[in-house]
Amino acid sequence: MAIQEMSLGIHYNVGADLLSFVMNPEVLTPVDGFLPIPTGPGLGVEIDEGAVREADKDRHRWRNPIWRLKDGSFAEW
Repeated sequence: MAIQEMSLGIHYNVGADLLSFVMNPEVLTPVDGFLPIPTGPGLGVEIDEGAVREADKDRHRWRNPIWRLKDGSFAEW
């Protein structure tokens, strides 16, 4: 399995991040630029369901921002 990118610490994670809902963050903590091989079932990640349910109480309607160039054309799709 290969992971191309990870959203840890990315600019749009406000109030929570990738590890906010994980009970065992060590499985998603890079070592020398790589994630350790999972030892648990599946990806080896244990989700903190209580934290997910709590965060869901104050959810927001996230929309991807539209970036435009100076001429008004779309910068990204």
